Amino acid sequence: MLTLPFACLVLLVAAAAALVTYLLWPTWPGQTAALDAPALPITVAGVLFNVPPAAIREKVQRHAGRQERIDLAFDWPSLSPPQLEPTDKEPLNPDHAQATAVETASKRLFVTITALGATLPPLERLRTIYPRYVEAQAGAGPDGLAVLPFRSDSPYRGEDLVYLGSNPEQFFARCTRPGRSVPGTCIHERALGGDEISLRFPRDWLSDWRNVGAGFDRLIAQLHPQSN
Repeated sequence: MLTLPFACLVLLVAAAAALVTYLLWPTWPGQTAALDAPALPITVAGVLFNVPPAAIREKVQRHAGRQERIDLAFDWPSLSPPQLEPTDKEPLNPDHAQATAVETASKRLFVTITALGATLPPLERLRTIYPRYVEAQAGAGPDGLAVLPFRSDSPYRGEDLVYLGSNPEQFFARCTRPGRSVPGTCIHERALGGDEISLRFPRDWLSDWRNVGAGFDRLIAQLHPQSN
């Protein structure tokens, strides 16, 4: 006569399993914000940012609330979200299309905000990690910068560590070297609370690095006013 109690137990276990599955199943927001909507409050690793939707590169990230990371783009030097892309067809000439893409990238700042997690903060990497992999001697860069190549047997082969010679912690970046048709790019990284903010920009901007660094300060203050 254990059939009925056993059946009830099975039903209870199935219901509990269904509830747990429902609660843990990943969900996506039902509606993304319009590009011209007001700034969205987005939290990454407990840090609140006010992000204009038009600056968010991935449509799936275009919603308020907690997120693991956000990928952004801003026009330079205005630091405004990029203008809406035209809906015209791609140019038939591949060379023209590539030239247009390179020109656009040369005027655009790309930003990624993600949780640091177990990764060392940027300043700690500058002090303890990068020195293990660089060449012995630095060359001179623009306006007080020093350029120190990473060794070819390092995880950063093909890149240079570029920093202010008199005070590396004031400004530093990892930069790829330009090729025949591919311009060099740099990544400047900062920690904010439990987050890492990566700012990717053309290497050519290093000639005006002081204004570039000041622009980074303004942008972070714009996204996270509490950082002022």
